[in-house]
Amino acid sequence: MKLNIGITEPHLKNSITILTSVLSNEMAFYIKLRKFHWNVSGPSFMELHKLFEAQYKTVEVSIDETAERISKLGGKAIGTMKEFAELTVIKESPNQYPAQKEMLKELVEDHETIIVQLRKDVDASEEKNKDAGTADFLNALMQGHETMAWMLRRYLE
Repeated sequence: MKLNIGITEPHLKNSITILTSVLSNEMAFYIKLRKFHWNVSGPSFMELHKLFEAQYKTVEVSIDETAERISKLGGKAIGTMKEFAELTVIKESPNQYPAQKEMLKELVEDHETIIVQLRKDVDASEEKNKDAGTADFLNALMQGHETMAWMLRRYLE
């Protein structure tokens, strides 16, 4: 059944494209958080282990909500590692296991990369796609990443 929610079909497609990119970034970041959670060691092991777990659980919820938003707009959510890898802006580091401080720096940088992209996506959703719902959704994701980045950044001060 064709959607009739006050957004043109081209704008819906644009929103779905934006959300698919967001989904890819969230998934790649989630995997990195899991890797660091599993491999963190050192003086603050348990504290960082729990912090990384809290963040990946938050990101896990955003992944599901992003996929559902795509579906609400009439799209299909991608779901393979290959698709996510092709679309994400998050950089991977295979076979590298950084120390705590480097993990923290890398995660802050990734949060900031996501935040910058989400800011652009919010603007595009509002101005180009006339999709206030997606703009609000992305704005909330952005605020979540701002909070998580702030928490990690405090360890580096």
